[in-house]
Amino acid sequence: MGVMKMCGIAGVVDWAEAPRLAMNSLIAMQNTLTRRGPDQRGIYADDCAALVHARLCVVDIERGRQPMSLALGDERLHLIYNGELYNTSELRDELAVARHRFNGHSDTEVVLHAYAEWGAECVSRFNGIFAFAVWEQRERRLFLARDRIGVKPLFYSQRPKGLLFGSEIKALLAHPSMDARLDSQGVAELMLIGPGRTPGCGVLMGIEELPPAHCGYYDQNGLNTWAYWRLTDRTHEDSFEDTVEQVRYLVQDSIERQLVSDVKLGTLLSGGLDSSIISAVADQHFQRRGEQLHTFSVFYEDNERYFKSGKFQPSSDDDFIRQMNESLGAQHHRIVLKTDELLDALYDAVEARDLPGMADVDASLLLFCREIKQHVTVALSGECADEIFGGYPWYRDPEIRARYGFPWSQSTDYRATFLAGDYASEIDAKEYVDQRYRAALLAADVREGADDEERRMKQMVSLNLNWFMQTLLDRKDRMSMYSGLEVRVPFCDYRIAEYLYSVPWAYKDHQGTEKGLLRMAVKDLLPESVLWRKKSPYPKTHNPAYLEAVSVRLRDVMRDGDSPLLQIVSKQALDELLVDDRSVPWYGQLMTTPQTIAYMLQLDHWLRTYKVILA
Repeated sequence: MGVMKMCGIAGVVDWAEAPRLAMNSLIAMQNTLTRRGPDQRGIYADDCAALVHARLCVVDIERGRQPMSLALGDERLHLIYNGELYNTSELRDELAVARHRFNGHSDTEVVLHAYAEWGAECVSRFNGIFAFAVWEQRERRLFLARDRIGVKPLFYSQRPKGLLFGSEIKALLAHPSMDARLDSQGVAELMLIGPGRTPGCGVLMGIEELPPAHCGYYDQNGLNTWAYWRLTDRTHEDSFEDTVEQVRYLVQDSIERQLVSDVKLGTLLSGGLDSSIISAVADQHFQRRGEQLHTFSVFYEDNERYFKSGKFQPSSDDDFIRQMNESLGAQHHRIVLKTDELLDALYDAVEARDLPGMADVDASLLLFCREIKQHVTVALSGECADEIFGGYPWYRDPEIRARYGFPWSQSTDYRATFLAGDYASEIDAKEYVDQRYRAALLAADVREGADDEERRMKQMVSLNLNWFMQTLLDRKDRMSMYSGLEVRVPFCDYRIAEYLYSVPWAYKDHQGTEKGLLRMAVKDLLPESVLWRKKSPYPKTHNPAYLEAVSVRLRDVMRDGDSPLLQIVSKQALDELLVDDRSVPWYGQLMTTPQTIAYMLQLDHWLRTYKVILA
């Protein structure tokens, strides 16, 4: 039984003032999570700690309530949890043998009993996406954990007399002890790394994010966290044929585990390889049950008029989506976004992410999810396949691959020209980015004796999983949760990442084709044209009306003498941005001039709406 917990969590540990006496603060934090969990609310509070939960009810409404408590001798454990486990039934069976008794069928209960049985070790047994907290009432200590790949978010702030934590930054800012302060490091993140973030960094002063695959305890001695999992390079013994078979098993098993749901479920279908694989497996699953799958694709007003084929976007999606749908028994929904809607959604996207993001790439996903939510409550999406199987141009183009620096962000000098006044002299842009790049390379595990190409490919996978993909997962979680839509990402199954990490590059790049290994593993599932289609990124608008509209809005912002944007960003650089189409990518291949202008609009809106204080 798959139980969905689309929800938000937050909490306070306070050694000086009993949280149970500060109910208004707790309710304020809870209110920020309403979009993540609109249906059911719960608060647990005692003299040292409070746990706050907001839930969207889908299954086991009564017995899945949170915070959930369990008595264990004279200890009482209290849990709040956001996520889902895909191996719930196996864990429940194992716990039943150890004499655990269950009241309902929610995976929340399995997480709580697993913690009671195995303590911090429980996270190594979970296959799922999660962020959760357990308060041990007698011991007066808090356990925090996050899933291996980092699909579900968890931010925290250490205060002089305690700790705040929550699914989103806005939950922390709702607490009276917090304000939104930005120092030069935060400015460097926004202007040099953004819309990415240095792992663990929450951009605002005093806010951090628990990194993926980390857990830890907070008590009166402070916070102690550690990594419970990492990708390690091993000698790959399997033949190519056996590797193909294992990939097929892992991919299909992951998708099927994530199709379990008691509510309507659909798939995002772009006509690309990854979403088509998920849709094909889902379609077979639905047909076996005599049901019909819903598939969803996104388009932009007038895009076919303005689309130009390029290196990164060789073909439009329309034909491939049509061919894919003809091979499925699914009901397809084609969602078309208008240019003016995209503009207004730029600001909603900031409030969903709590930070400036991928401009119209975020805004369009937010609008797309809002429409999908009219039809289904759960959707499956293809994120993570490119990172794990090496689908991006920067894996495959030897020239791009050999270049020093983050492959998706080769524009540090260009970005630095936007820094205003003191920030320009205070921040050493090259050193700030280089330091992070060097640390990221060192984090990649490479076995003894690997040749140069294998070493570089391991670095690329590590860079992509720990940096680029985190931006995409942030985007997917916040934009979907903004409309109470749960998006699952089957390629983010840690078993796939773990197995593929050691697979030689020559296998992954079979026949010199991007994701050649994955294509071989699913060749009987897809129409030939879709199976061998060249990679195309998430669609963006090519309509010149969009560039015109964001330019008009940025000029309005610049005319406002009180614009907080101009305290951070050089007016001269903005003037040049509006006049010259230099098309230097700001981030990845999707953010060129129109999106850079839109990013500046998002930054301005964020500074105003979040009342950011420049420290």
